[in-house]
Amino acid sequence: MNPQAIDLQPSATTPDSPLTALDTAFADFLSDSQPSPDPRHRLLAALTSHQYGRGHACLDLQLLAEFGVAALGWDARLQDTLPVDLVATARDMPWISGPGSPLVLDGQRLYLRRNWQAEQAIRASITARLAQPSDVPDKLKHAIDSLFPALPDSNGDAAGSLPDWQKSACALAARGRFTLITGGPGTGKTTTVVRLLALLQSQAVQTGKPLRMALAAPTGKAAARLGESIAQAIQKLPEPMRSHIPVQAQTLHKLLQVRSSIRASAPPALALDVVVVDEASMIDLELMARLLAAVPLSASLVLLGDKDQLASVEAGAVMGQLCDGAELGSYTPDTVQWVHTQCGEHLEAWSGSGSALAQHTVMLRQSRRFAADSVIGQWAGAVNAGDRQQVQALWSAAPRWSLNEPMSVTRLEPRTSVDRHLTDRVRAGWGAWLAGLASLGPSMDDAQALSLLDAFGQFQVLCAMREGPWGVTALNRAISRALGFPLDVWYAGRPVMVTRNDYHLNLMNGDVGMCLPTAQGLRVAFAQGGEVRWVLPSRLDAVETVLAMTVHKSQGSEFDQVALVLPDKMAPVLTRELLYTGLTRAKQALTLVVPQAGILRQAVVTRTLRSGGLKGI
Repeated sequence: MNPQAIDLQPSATTPDSPLTALDTAFADFLSDSQPSPDPRHRLLAALTSHQYGRGHACLDLQLLAEFGVAALGWDARLQDTLPVDLVATARDMPWISGPGSPLVLDGQRLYLRRNWQAEQAIRASITARLAQPSDVPDKLKHAIDSLFPALPDSNGDAAGSLPDWQKSACALAARGRFTLITGGPGTGKTTTVVRLLALLQSQAVQTGKPLRMALAAPTGKAAARLGESIAQAIQKLPEPMRSHIPVQAQTLHKLLQVRSSIRASAPPALALDVVVVDEASMIDLELMARLLAAVPLSASLVLLGDKDQLASVEAGAVMGQLCDGAELGSYTPDTVQWVHTQCGEHLEAWSGSGSALAQHTVMLRQSRRFAADSVIGQWAGAVNAGDRQQVQALWSAAPRWSLNEPMSVTRLEPRTSVDRHLTDRVRAGWGAWLAGLASLGPSMDDAQALSLLDAFGQFQVLCAMREGPWGVTALNRAISRALGFPLDVWYAGRPVMVTRNDYHLNLMNGDVGMCLPTAQGLRVAFAQGGEVRWVLPSRLDAVETVLAMTVHKSQGSEFDQVALVLPDKMAPVLTRELLYTGLTRAKQALTLVVPQAGILRQAVVTRTLRSGGLKGI
């Protein structure tokens, strides 16, 4: 292709150009501000904007050179739209020079400046935290032993036994200022961090100076779940270690005082000694940079999350990149020896010459939610491994859903979203909630509202997409009609999700409420800390019916039963990570709603690989 003939707009030959109006406008702005004689530069600028829109921190030029349009998520038929030697011209771009340049070329990665600055800030902060001198609590081994009493059938100190990763995580976190704890659903991330908080706080209380601690999560629902989990786990601690451990979690935006834009104000200086953030895979580049800037270097920062879940909606895959290779351990001989000395665990099988960050990263591996014979667990393992054959075998073995089918994983292959079997599945999943709605009185009290919210939360329809015949918008309307609910109006029983943070009402993006009758008329009930917050419907200007939600919105939540709905055509969002995240929201029963089985098999081998420069810190 002649590079002088590049046209970024859709044309007769490329009518489906993936570049958006924003991408081309950004390239045009740079060209107007500082013209370049090479039109390939304009295309590179547009592609950098395009990758940012897809959630990438940068345009990876090496991947672009090796894989062409596949690195951009484009159809292979668009390969000819990329000019020859496109990557080679990057170093000659006029927009990468100077401290205020709009683009930054860092090795083989081309960034928007603000993304590059966020990455650099994250890298510098983590490096500084890892370099902080260790402040190991006195009698650490004794304290760890009291938190992790030996089981009657324990193998003790046998070098061949599998290590207790929760115990090892506590030991490693106790000697550093920055710790990453990753693991799948039910592996005990929250239990581990409660024991870590008890370990640190018990030592501090003895000195008369309890540590100042804070718990946070990216969404309101995730924060509520974290607080509830902490409160439950505290009851299992030894009595002397239960004091001064927080049980109330807040949203990350509230902790970091984000009102409208992350860049609208400087990060706060948090007067804290320990900060724990759950669901860290949902944190994007700029929010992570703000978190690290707000938490003092003298404090301990612990990030919890599942590295294999979906990355943040905004740009970046911070947790995934920081935890890259966590399954290998790569612990140095010094780390292996230290862990053995402090808690008696053997990590020799996971030894190596890992980075400084690897010495403070722990992957929890044993799921308490999914037993070895759990079918949901088998699905999670097969999808996470990208094992297409195993997924096909599991799909073939899954029975068709019916009211009398006791299996934990079932399937439906409906032709339309109004399929009778799908409607029956929804009615069965929400049986208790629908029964509660049928007996609604003229006025609800807090206890009744909490009961209905709990019944609604036992089941959820999750969709891969927002739009299309199998998306959230269509499914919400189809389910509403099937259940006899009116559309687009407030009615008693309407479940809604908040779609934008509202600090005046203390409601966060992702919070779920329900419209119910009260003595004052219809009000929307939100559960907050075991209590109910009642809000006038007219004050909620950013909510939507939530009979169905996207898998992205479900992160930080879990349900007894889930119906995971896939589209009938392949789409860029349909990936291994989305499948894994969606199916692991189910604790007891999962129904895979798959109009075309081939889409499921294709999604399993399609990965979300976001470009960025945070690996290998």
